[in-house]
Amino acid sequence: MSFSTKVTPPDLTKMKGQGHRISMITAYDYPTARAVEEAGIEVVLVGDSLGNVVLGYDNTLPVTMDEQLHHVKAVRRGLTRPLLIADMPYLSFQVNETEAVRNGGRFMKEAGAEAVKLEGGREMIPTISRLLHARIPVMGHIGLTPQSIHVFGGYKVQGKKQKAADHLITDALALEKAGVFALVLEGIPWQVSQKITAKLTIPTIGIGAGPHCDGQVLVFHDLTGFSDENKPRFVREYCNVRQIVVEAVRSYVDDVRQNNFPSLEESYSQKIMKKNNKQSENSKHD
Repeated sequence: MSFSTKVTPPDLTKMKGQGHRISMITAYDYPTARAVEEAGIEVVLVGDSLGNVVLGYDNTLPVTMDEQLHHVKAVRRGLTRPLLIADMPYLSFQVNETEAVRNGGRFMKEAGAEAVKLEGGREMIPTISRLLHARIPVMGHIGLTPQSIHVFGGYKVQGKKQKAADHLITDALALEKAGVFALVLEGIPWQVSQKITAKLTIPTIGIGAGPHCDGQVLVFHDLTGFSDENKPRFVREYCNVRQIVVEAVRSYVDDVRQNNFPSLEESYSQKIMKKNNKQSENSKHD
C-alpha cells in the first residue's frame, strides 16, 4: 500500500487488512521530521521519550506539556504526508477527564497533531471516551508503559506469566472496543503480542514485542546510534550517527587549532575598485 497523500488513522486499519506493515518512528525536531518523511515513514510519534534522548532526564516522568507542545510544533512544520501523533506526558491525562481533553485539544489546536497517544489499559477507557467525544483520535499503549516504571520496579518485560498475559489481552480488547485506532505493545513476549494482534481488527505497533505485530516503532536516536545509553535487546542500530558527529567535530577542532580552517577559498575577499585613469586626469583639470 502506497500513500501519495496524507496518512490518516483509518488508513492504518486498511493497512492491517491488506497485510501492509506499518513503519513508525519518533521525531522531536524539524530536520529529523524532514529526513524521516523523505525516507518514506508512515507514522511519526513525538514521544515523551523526548525526556530521555533530547532533554537529558533520567526517565519520561519530568516531561511537561509545554516541552511536548514545543517539539510537536517543530515536527509539524517538517511533515506533510505522515500521520503525526503526540504522546501525552505524565499527569497530562491522569488527573481527570476534563484535563485530558484540554491537553489533548492543545496538541491538536496549537501544535497541529492529528492524534494523541496515552498509556494504560481498561482504567483509561473513560478518558479515551471523552477524548473521542471531543474528536481527538487516540492511540493506546499497553505492556511496558514507561510512565509506570516505579510501579513496575524498572523497565521490565510485562506479561511473562499467564495471568499477566491474559490481563494484557483483556486490556487490548477493551481498548479496541473503546475506540482507539491503534495499539502500541511495548516490552511483552512475542507470543502474547501475536495473540493480541490476531484478536484485534485495529493494528498493533510493536516495540520490544516481536515480529508478529502489524507495525513497528523505534526511537530515532536508538535506530541511528545517536544515543550513548545502553540499548535494549530489541533495538537494531542501523547506523552510528553519534560517532560520525564526534569524528566530524574532532576534525573541526583540529583544523581550528592548526589554523587549517577557514582557508582563503572559504573566506570573503574585499573587492578593490581601481580608479579609471582618464577619470583621474579629468578630475585634476576640474
